[in-house]
Amino acid sequence: MSDILFVSTEIGMGLTGFGVFFLFFGMILFFDKALLAIGNILFVAGLAFVIGLERTFRFFFQKHKMKATSFFLGGIFVVLIGWPIIGVLLEIYGFFLLFRGFFPVVVGFIRRIPVLGSILNLPFISASP
Repeated sequence: MSDILFVSTEIGMGLTGFGVFFLFFGMILFFDKALLAIGNILFVAGLAFVIGLERTFRFFFQKHKMKATSFFLGGIFVVLIGWPIIGVLLEIYGFFLLFRGFFPVVVGFIRRIPVLGSILNLPFISASP
C-alpha cells in the first residue's frame, strides 16, 4: 500500500511540475491559450495525485477559501474559453489567496538552501517593516 502512495505522489509531482512548466511557457509565448490550458489541467491533476482527491476537494472548497477558489477556478475557466490574460490574472490572485498560508513555510525552506538562503538573509531583504 505504501508503494502505491509513493508512486501516486511521484506521478503527482511530475504532473504538477509539468503544469507549472506549461503555465510558465504559455506566459512566455504571449499567453498561448493551449499551453495555459494544458498547464492548468496538469497542475490541478498533479495536486490531486499528490494530496489525494478528497483532500484536494476539501482544500479548495473550505468555507473561508471560497473567494480564493472562485478566483482560481474562474481564472482556469476564463483561460479555457479563450481570454488568457484575464484568466491568468484571476488565477494568480486566487493562487495567492489560496496558498498564502504556505508562503512562510516555503520561504523558511528556501532560507536553508545554500545560495538562495544567503540572499534571503541579507539585511535589506530579511528586515520586516
